[in-house]
Parts: sequence; C-alpha cells; structure tokens
Amino acid sequence: MPGKMKNTLLLSLLLLCGVLFSSCEKLAEKINPAGILMAGTAVEDRVDMSYKYFLNHLDNKVWLIAYGDYSFLVGADSHVTTDPGRMDEMFAIGLRDKDLFYAHLGDIADTKSEYYITLDSLIQEAKYRYVQENYIMQDEYHFIPREDKSGYFLPCTYDEIQFPFFPVVGNHDITRNGWALWSNIFHSSFYEIDVIDFLDDGTMAFDHLIFLDSASGTLGTTQIKLIEEGVLNGKYSNGESIYRYTFVFSHTNIFKPQFNEFASTFTREETFYLLDKFEEWNVTCVFCGHVHTWDERNFNGVHYLTLDTMCEANNPDPGDYILRIHIDQDRYAYWTPVHMSSVGPKKK
Repeated sequence: MPGKMKNTLLLSLLLLCGVLFSSCEKLAEKINPAGILMAGTAVEDRVDMSYKYFLNHLDNKVWLIAYGDYSFLVGADSHVTTDPGRMDEMFAIGLRDKDLFYAHLGDIADTKSEYYITLDSLIQEAKYRYVQENYIMQDEYHFIPREDKSGYFLPCTYDEIQFPFFPVVGNHDITRNGWALWSNIFHSSFYEIDVIDFLDDGTMAFDHLIFLDSASGTLGTTQIKLIEEGVLNGKYSNGESIYRYTFVFSHTNIFKPQFNEFASTFTREETFYLLDKFEEWNVTCVFCGHVHTWDERNFNGVHYLTLDTMCEANNPDPGDYILRIHIDQDRYAYWTPVHMSSVGPKKK
C-alpha cells in the first residue's frame, strides 16, 4: 500500500474511532444513572485544589469579629434552580436579625450553569445589602465598619469585604462536573474560619468553624492526611483547647435520622475516625444535611443536628427550615428554629 494512501486510511480510522468514542461517551452520559450520583471530580482533587487556594491566600484569611453574644444561621440542601426564594429569604432574615454569618450544608444548587448564574447574582445582591447595612464609605473607594470596637479593621475596598456566607460542597454540587461551577464562586470545599469574640469584661474568646468536604461520602486520603498533620487542630502544645466553641459543617450525615445506627455512606472506619476526631476537637455541634430529614442526637459529648431541606420544591409550604445558633458569652450555646414564609411550586 502506498505511503500516502496508508496515512489517509490511518487518519480516517482514527477519526472514525474518535467519533464512535465521542458518541458512546455522550450516550453513556445520557443513560448511565451513575452520572447523576457520582462526582465529576474526586475528593482528592477537590481537597488538593482547596488547600492550594488556602496556601495562596494566607493574607486573606477570614476572621469574623463578634462583640459579646452573637448568632449565626445554618441551612441545607437549597437546590437552587430558577426560584431562589428561600436562599434570598435566608439572607434577608440574617441581615434583619444581625446574624454574624450564614453556613450552608451543601447541595446549594442543581448543576446547571444558569442556576449558578442565578445563585451568583443572588449572593452579589445580598452582599450589596450587607455592605449597605454594616459599612459606611470613608472615601470614594473605601469602606469602614459601622461598628468596630476591636480596632482590627482597616479601610477596605468593596471587593475586599467578605460577605459572610460559608457553604460546604454537596454531592449534587459536583455531579456532571459541577465542581467547576461551585468552585468558581466559593473556591474551597475544605477550610476553617475563626471567630474572635470581644467580651463585655474586656477579654477575648475564640470560636472555631470547620468545613469538611464529604460530598463523595468519604473524606479521602488527602483530607485525612491534612487533618492528621494538624491543619484543623485547635489545641495548645499542652493539649488544652484554644477554642471556646468548635462547630463542624458537613454535607453527608453521620447518623441515619430517626434510627439508632450510622449512615451507610461513610465507610465504618471513617465513621469511627470522625466520631473520635470530633470528640478530640471538643466539638460543640456537628451540622449535617443530605438526607432531607431532621435528626438530633448526642454522642460522646458531641451534639449532632441533621437539617431538613430548605428547598421550595421539596418543602413548598412555609415552615421552620433553617436554624439560628445562639452563642452566649457566659459560655453556653443553644439553637432555635427559624420560620421561612416563602412558598414554593405546588406539587402536582
């Protein structure tokens, strides 16, 4: 066979194989139910990217400042599509009641680019209202907080102001390569934040917020390795805890709601590892979502709350779908349900 004809035939075969592979790949995406349940990125990749982002932004570490008693809101499984009413209401409630921050337990939006555009626009509007309420303009470009008893704050630009909304990633956030959409807005799936509380007696207390990537139903080796290296450790060298309260936020639940047994998503070894680690960290409360069902229990001195979904499609009627956590400077914490009045689409 002449060389030119041989090369032409080889190129044609390669092109045909490429077309067939592409068609099979597209067909598999349509008919394979695993595409709905499994992540487009592995937990190892997400945690590695998150940790690199953290290392590259050490100068921008978030510190939340409180003065005495404070509170924060927790919601779960909003599954934002074209109607972000409950998310908008959560932001409005927090702004009205002056909650320090908002935490979200994953499955924030269904994985379509238009839904994330809606979500991003919603967050940007909420940030604008937050800045209007909590900051004053010092000059044409810089803002200062309306209240600053700490002396820590310097004038900052609008872009430098952190809107205090902190989510974890959920399994629905990473299907069909949704991680690209999620991480473009929130950047990290595995991170921590400290709260500095200036108490009325002139002293300070420190609280710890830990956000875990459990969206794949496993922490993965990278996340466990970083934990074992002390990335989230909150203790002095003598073993004494640095923090007054520690709160953990996870998408995947530890316990099965209403049943006295463990959730099957985590492997049993990881389940026991987490239970031991939460006890070691002196965790006050672990917040979970994922199963769209309320559950509350104590285990080894740690409180576990699994939240119901705040999604309008799942819970269309008004109800108590988010929680407010109250932090009292006299050293106790408690939670209360928060009523949401948004009405979702009627089920047919």
